[in-house]
Amino acid sequence: MAILVTGGAGYIGSHTVVELLTAGYEVIVLDNFSNSSPMSLKRVSEITGREFKIYNVSILDRNGLEKVFSENSIHAVIHFAGFKAVGESVEAPLKYYQNNISGTILLCEMMQKYEVKRLVFSSSATVYGVPKVVPISEDSPLSATNPYGRTKLMIEEILEDLFRSDNRWSISILRYFNPIGAHDSGKIGEDPSGIPNNLVPYITKVAVGKLRELKIFGADYPTKDGTGVRDYIHVVDLAMGHLKALEKNFASTGVSTYNLGTGKGYSVLEIVKTFEKMCGEKIPYTITERRPGDVAVCFSDPSKAKKELNWSAKKEIEEMCADSWRWQAKNQEGYDEEENTILAGTGNLRLIQNNGDFLY
Repeated sequence: MAILVTGGAGYIGSHTVVELLTAGYEVIVLDNFSNSSPMSLKRVSEITGREFKIYNVSILDRNGLEKVFSENSIHAVIHFAGFKAVGESVEAPLKYYQNNISGTILLCEMMQKYEVKRLVFSSSATVYGVPKVVPISEDSPLSATNPYGRTKLMIEEILEDLFRSDNRWSISILRYFNPIGAHDSGKIGEDPSGIPNNLVPYITKVAVGKLRELKIFGADYPTKDGTGVRDYIHVVDLAMGHLKALEKNFASTGVSTYNLGTGKGYSVLEIVKTFEKMCGEKIPYTITERRPGDVAVCFSDPSKAKKELNWSAKKEIEEMCADSWRWQAKNQEGYDEEENTILAGTGNLRLIQNNGDFLY
């Protein structure tokens, strides 16, 4: 069966492509590389020993989408493609609404046209807004505190309406908590551009000397050490959740929503200390003021996914930190180092065209 993965070159997308290929699926990746590197897909091919089609296409490109669907017999779609920086969404809300919402509508229109009605959608725990009660279950109140979260919430509602209009659709909505870690090969991992927005990539940049120190936003929360508590999940566990959701989509119709998290909370300082233990490096940090909108404690109730998908997170926080460190230590410049080698003419990566050429 052929699975189209939009945004497949990204952090979560690339790890999911690895698991799909390992499980025997055929994969077609759609990505315009606006916030990712084609090097991640080269590494995916190295890890799995398999080749796959790649289309350099935006989800806003109707003609490009048409080409992808007309040239391939697609059985299901896993939809990651979208902008995801909370701060940027506040500064440029129209950009986020146009890309995330309009792009998803175009994708669904093309799926409808070609009778591809199985979809796994990459949502986020941001749709819970500021939770009043933890752990957070799927029936907790929904709200959004920024345009990024609002796009996820709106898309969820659009997908619900889509199923109401045609009950042949099978849609899984996956609400992520805090993905960290990397593939244990150290070949693929999180490679944010600029100063990272998330805790662990920030820590890894400090550990390799790319940033001077970690800034911890607030140490006066009502938690055991005063720092915020979050639910961190290994990206490979998260990827496996998509395969389980895909299996369900092939078995039944409807719209189902699942939290993907560990159900455990770790504080910022616990993460820092665990990372220091796993990498053998001291992480200097300073305490600064709280960020607006941050909450003291946020973690999931993942019991629904365990019951209905037979999925649960397997990896503990030590392994998450160790894998994050291995990735960063092996790739201090992220994918840029290999990309620069390719551009200098000493590598073997071919330019990726809109015609679905293979990676090499």
